[in-house]
Amino acid sequence: MSSGFSPSIARRHPGTAALCFPCTAKGLLVRVDDGAARPLSEADVAALGLPPASVTWIGELGDQDCAAVSLPADFTVPAGFELRGVRSFFGAWPDPWVMVAGAAAQVLDFEATHEFCGRCGAHTTREPKERARRCPSCGHIAYPRISPAVIVLVRRGRDALLARSGRFPLPFYSTLAGFVEVGESLEATVVREIREEVGITVGDLRYFGSQPWPFPHSLMIAFIAQYAGGDIRVDGEEIVDARWFAPEALPTVPPPLSIARQMIDAWLADVRPPVGSP
Repeated sequence: MSSGFSPSIARRHPGTAALCFPCTAKGLLVRVDDGAARPLSEADVAALGLPPASVTWIGELGDQDCAAVSLPADFTVPAGFELRGVRSFFGAWPDPWVMVAGAAAQVLDFEATHEFCGRCGAHTTREPKERARRCPSCGHIAYPRISPAVIVLVRRGRDALLARSGRFPLPFYSTLAGFVEVGESLEATVVREIREEVGITVGDLRYFGSQPWPFPHSLMIAFIAQYAGGDIRVDGEEIVDARWFAPEALPTVPPPLSIARQMIDAWLADVRPPVGSP
């Protein structure tokens, strides 16, 4: 599930205007013109008085370079700008902008949390040829954290299993997901997570796709699974409800940006008759 974003640690198109994504722990700084929010330009960053060292090149979107910009802890948001959470741009921005904004937040979080070596406590320095920080004292190298997680659409005939988590900021139903444990394969994770979260068994796993998901640093690996047995049992905490849904009676589902929605749309396209058919 490509967003068209290509990661890089260096600027590749110095002659073109770049997209800039300044971030803090409170959110993404955007410029607001006539009520519409947009990413910052290099001119915006310069006008804010931010030093060049605050800019970290993270890649390119088409032929446009993209930068993460670190804001100081005492930064005051000026008129014409706002701090907003990345999730607030779902459906409001082009999907690639949202994913690049998430990547910017991840890179800046990595830089901020690895200023010191986790082994000996010395100051670290950036590696010049890769996204990493090296300790000049003990030689330890740290890379950005990426947490693999499986996300699964379970099918039973024409129906699909969708669940609602108490952690969802909106009351929608989605596919099931969970993080991969140490020493566990992706396939074993699918079977375990489905059993733990809703009490059923699954089989006939098919890879669907993958998507970086920067909340905070996941890589979602998507599978389609077939129901193999058991009755739905939820714990009422992590999963508050789970049901089999027919394509004609869908609940509210995630926005199109997510790979969960892409799996749901693919299921619907598979089971619904073509438009105009008898």
